[in-house]
Amino acid sequence: MWHTFKEQYLIRFWSPTPAVIAMGVLSVYFFGLTGSTWAVTGEFTRWGGHLLQMLGFEPEKWQYFQLIKLEGTPLDRVGGMMIMGMFSGCFSAALWANNVKLRMPKNRIRIMQALIGGIIAGFGARLAMGCNLGALFTGIPQFSLHAWFFLIATAIGSYFGARVSLMPFFRTPIKLKKVSKPSKLSQNTSRTRRHFVLGMLVFFGALASAMFLMFDSPRLGFALLFGLAFGLLIERAQICFTSAFRDMWITGRTHMAKAIIIGMAVSTIGIYSYLQLGMSPKILWAGPNAIIGGLLFGFGIVIAGGCETGWMYRAVEGQVHFWWVGAGNIIGATILAYLWEDIAEPLATSWDKINMLNQFGNIGGLLLTYLMLAISFAFVLFWEKRFFARRARNKGHQPPNEHFNTIETNLTKANTALAKEPV
Repeated sequence: MWHTFKEQYLIRFWSPTPAVIAMGVLSVYFFGLTGSTWAVTGEFTRWGGHLLQMLGFEPEKWQYFQLIKLEGTPLDRVGGMMIMGMFSGCFSAALWANNVKLRMPKNRIRIMQALIGGIIAGFGARLAMGCNLGALFTGIPQFSLHAWFFLIATAIGSYFGARVSLMPFFRTPIKLKKVSKPSKLSQNTSRTRRHFVLGMLVFFGALASAMFLMFDSPRLGFALLFGLAFGLLIERAQICFTSAFRDMWITGRTHMAKAIIIGMAVSTIGIYSYLQLGMSPKILWAGPNAIIGGLLFGFGIVIAGGCETGWMYRAVEGQVHFWWVGAGNIIGATILAYLWEDIAEPLATSWDKINMLNQFGNIGGLLLTYLMLAISFAFVLFWEKRFFARRARNKGHQPPNEHFNTIETNLTKANTALAKEPV
């Protein structure tokens, strides 16, 4: 029984849709039990502030850090403990599946993409006051209009990011190697066992820390516990918002995009219930900052190859490329914090914070949110159908390729010869 459970739930990858729905449910209870929202780039910006403090600067005097409160350490903040939990959960899950291995970028172009894309995405996320989590699993379920501006702009930005990423300049050179026979796949059994045990130690260590924290600071304990669960989900289901946007434009695959919309729908009704009990939503400025930030964020995550969730779980798996993405995120967010005083009023703070429940009434705001989610889902279905229909038409009108025709002819002859062989 243990072997079946281990293989099915700890080693194999999970289906994205149930995992994203679970994320939506957990984000609701995270809000209800901690009073905070599931978001990460705000905390990463504070990490940038702490690094500047270590270098002798005084970022705590900057307007942006006064706004998001650069106080204490990550261990004193709900966001900090939640991120610690996410890294622990990702690392545990990756170790269980023996998926931790140092993997270096194959080309310097990839490092440049990771760093520059990460900086653009980090800057855009904080300009809009939210990333893919802060907008899609916080802003939209909390009925903040700015999150819809951000979502639409992110989709548009990711489209142009996908077009740029396909340019010849970004193509990594590939060297083909001739082989005479297939190589056998081998697995180091003792290494796999060590990794699994280490994963269990990390998991139960984080779990025990969360239980211990609850006696002294329940909010921090819950933050660590929920972060651990979030980390397990995003690593085992390989949840990446970048792939949801990028794959839709490049390959027509929409499975992740549809799963995310369903997850937002589940989260919305849960948050709505808490708001009816008297909790206050997090509403932000519905200004140009949300649109410009979304465009930059969508473009940046595609160029970098990973969003906030994507780079986190890939980084702990040992993919060095995503260490650069994470560094770029923190750098970009810190640059925005430095420039905030000059751009805040025209782009953000002079614009209204629009709560859709206040604007359209409780039922009206709820129904309008679900209507827009339904329209988003319908658009994804439309795009998927259009993409594959267009691909089928283009395939039918392609001019004959002599090289591939020759390959096809040879394969046909080989199959015919094999069919004549005695069994």
